[in-house]
Amino acid sequence: MAKRHHDRPTERQPVPQPLIRRRLGSGRRATEQPNVTGDGEVALTPVFWAMVALTGVATGLLGDLLMLILFTVEHLAFGYHSGSFESGVEHASGLRRVMSLAIAGVFGGVAWYLLRRYTKGQRSEVDDVLWNGSGELSWRRSLGTSVISEVVIGMGASIGREAAPKLMGGVSGSLLARWVHLTSAQRRLLVACGAGAGLAAVYNVPLGGALFTAEILCGSLNLPVILPALACSWTATLTAWIYLPAHATYIGVPAYPFVAPELVWAVLAGPVIGVVSVGFIRLIGWVSLHRPTGWKAILAPLGAFTILGLIGLRYPQLFGNGKGMAHDVFLGGGGFALLFALFALKPLVTALCLGSGASGGLFTPTMSTGAVLGGFLGMVWSLLWPGAPVGAYAMIGASAMIGAAMQAPLAALALVLELTHSGFQLMIPMMAATMIATATSRYIDGYSIYSARLPAE
Repeated sequence: MAKRHHDRPTERQPVPQPLIRRRLGSGRRATEQPNVTGDGEVALTPVFWAMVALTGVATGLLGDLLMLILFTVEHLAFGYHSGSFESGVEHASGLRRVMSLAIAGVFGGVAWYLLRRYTKGQRSEVDDVLWNGSGELSWRRSLGTSVISEVVIGMGASIGREAAPKLMGGVSGSLLARWVHLTSAQRRLLVACGAGAGLAAVYNVPLGGALFTAEILCGSLNLPVILPALACSWTATLTAWIYLPAHATYIGVPAYPFVAPELVWAVLAGPVIGVVSVGFIRLIGWVSLHRPTGWKAILAPLGAFTILGLIGLRYPQLFGNGKGMAHDVFLGGGGFALLFALFALKPLVTALCLGSGASGGLFTPTMSTGAVLGGFLGMVWSLLWPGAPVGAYAMIGASAMIGAAMQAPLAALALVLELTHSGFQLMIPMMAATMIATATSRYIDGYSIYSARLPAE
């Protein structure tokens, strides 16, 4: 009987074959665990692994370059030399704030119009080429898009800074795959690894970047995906330390304790955050579909950015990607009126910028919206059941909003933990809110902030 078990002709074989061929004494097969069956359609060859390493190094260096451009523009635009971007904006005069964004609108409108005109037909959307194409990206259009994006964000545009390093990480993988003639499947995986590594490098979140690759870009957590994703993300993050700091992006966030009000609130707030994320996703989808074309595309960023500048006279926290407003509420700052205003306005000004034709990310604007919404709802809840700090509710809300909007709960949890180097004691309520919000968004609609932005078929 044992011999017949060993000699089954239809038995799956592990690929690659392990060095130790002899089975355990039980006679059970290693391939009974699904994630060790084989590499699937992607052969993880030595050449592929070499390209993963090179992609990680290239992504880290490009991330440093793009952040150098961003920080330089921020300092020049708002006339500060040290401290946070939010502090620099707050100390700038009202005229300087409005003029900075108006100039960004003129520059962005003209630059994007010319770039799109002279690179027409070339691909520069990582999500689209991975989900609906071969993984081929245009390095010229991608580089131009990335640089323009970081410049206008540095001048105050309300979009995320991670889209550019994500794109250039993907381009690095695409070029290296073409150089060594990888298969189409290997190229797509390498591009996905580079894109996740771009996020990892500029935010110092290697685990979050790897999960972004696997959960969002590839939709799979099996070993042939997660191993190269981890390798590329840690390599890019380590390389980026040449210029970028190795500490948490959001420094000084306390280790908030777990208390009962947080868990009950998480269960109740999860569906609310899920519904809010659906509205935000639908808004992003609508403005992405109705972007101006022709000569209107030149003028639209000027109008949109100037409106943001005028709103920013009252709420300077809306300038940039939203890092400052999220950090403030993580530390427990802000009152009822301010947090509600920021929650209502941040999605609107972000959609306004994207709808004008601007290219940029949505990760930090989404997270900051979730943070201020969590802080606001937490304040309301504290009137009924006190005992938990506002910052704890903000962290839970940020994770839930990211998970629901990206349709990636594991990546959301990892990203909040890595961004703050805190929150482990909040894991139970954070998991509850993130799971419920993501499930709510999935069953109501199913789109994410990435799939909603895909161009019309």
